[in-house]
Amino acid sequence: MTYDEIAKNLGVSKSTVSRALSGKGRIGETTRIKIRSYAQKHGKWQGNKQAAEHSKTKNIAVVIPTDAYTTSIPFFYECLLGVSEVASMLKYSVLITIGAPGDISGIQALVEKNEVDGLILLRNIEDDKLLKYLVENHFPTGLAGTCNYEEVIQVDIDNRAASESLVSLLIGQGYRRFATVVGDSAYHVNRCRCQGCYDAFDKHGLPREQQMFYPNFVNMELIDSIISDMFARKIECIMCGDDVICTRIMSRLQAEGYRIPRDISIASLHNSTNLDCFSPAVTSINVSGRQVGNMVSKQLINWLKGEAYNAKTNPGYEILLRKSIGKMYSV
Repeated sequence: MTYDEIAKNLGVSKSTVSRALSGKGRIGETTRIKIRSYAQKHGKWQGNKQAAEHSKTKNIAVVIPTDAYTTSIPFFYECLLGVSEVASMLKYSVLITIGAPGDISGIQALVEKNEVDGLILLRNIEDDKLLKYLVENHFPTGLAGTCNYEEVIQVDIDNRAASESLVSLLIGQGYRRFATVVGDSAYHVNRCRCQGCYDAFDKHGLPREQQMFYPNFVNMELIDSIISDMFARKIECIMCGDDVICTRIMSRLQAEGYRIPRDISIASLHNSTNLDCFSPAVTSINVSGRQVGNMVSKQLINWLKGEAYNAKTNPGYEILLRKSIGKMYSV
């Protein structure tokens, strides 16, 4: 008997059945007992035995995206450190595996061979096959990010609101012409950050057609033509979708002799230690990857141990105002 069949027979949704049998998510106790009793009767749930099957190995796996190695993204390493700190404190071991879009075979093997009790993903993409597989199999999963699956423990800031706040602040300082450069739009975080910029433009009455947008920026060979285009259009401030993009654009601008912020200002929708090292330092949105890792690890392990946990946690952010913004500082 499938979850769909249980839901149909009991007149509830499939997600309600999932929450009742997994023990995750908010659901009325009467409904929980009703669903569990029905599922147990039909061999779909084994009560305490099923719950006891979790936390057998005292291992959790962290899935690192493949581009963490090719582009050296600091956030993922900081997050991994945060996960490991909490896991060690709570007597769990951490296994590291690589997640390639479209290929979930290696992670399937970990799950189906019962080698780990839970998984933590450091990024989700649109129509994520891995996330869908884990949810359908009701496998304990944490995410350093946001998704639409209630069963998944999520730790993330509101990237859309954070981006809107930073761009609005810059508009308040007198900026009117922006170029927004973001990475792969398949990543949920990039879509949120881009939408936050749109929100700020709309909120302050800046026509979108007067702004410049460069989505899916992954090809460094185009950077010179993009920079030339920005100056031709008299762009005042470059909004970089993340620290990696910002590092590349900032380095290229300085290599070509442009003065920041005298010739053009620049800001990043995500900070890292890389941006701290530039002169001038870059205005950015700062989120502690280590703190995110701490939080997602703590909540997942609490769930595995049958203790209270938060299904969604917002670690907060800060806007770092630095001298890459010319209208805020004398230059």
